[in-house]
Amino acid sequence: MGLDLLADFDAIPESGAVVDGELAVTDDVLLKAFALGPDGRITPHEHADATNVFHVLRGTVTVERDDETETVSAPGVVLNERGQVHGAHNGTDEVAVLTASLCPLPGQQ
Repeated sequence: MGLDLLADFDAIPESGAVVDGELAVTDDVLLKAFALGPDGRITPHEHADATNVFHVLRGTVTVERDDETETVSAPGVVLNERGQVHGAHNGTDEVAVLTASLCPLPGQQ
């Protein structure tokens, strides 16, 4: 394993599917990768005690946050503050890849 944590994440999800994997888990942060197939969705959710940052690495996603929606293309970064309801949808015909950093981990404050 090299320094590039994304190097081994080569998921190619089918239409409507999402494939995820944990890239790093420490006492301070959880870093996950998500590959969204066409029409794939990360269901809107919230983290009451943690900040969640999306890093759009490939493709385009529509990010939903509270009452807002915005199309974000790679490279793009979206900050989701504690308690904000957030999710993402791939409305394109191509696979989109993003990472999500969650910190601090619940129970680590």
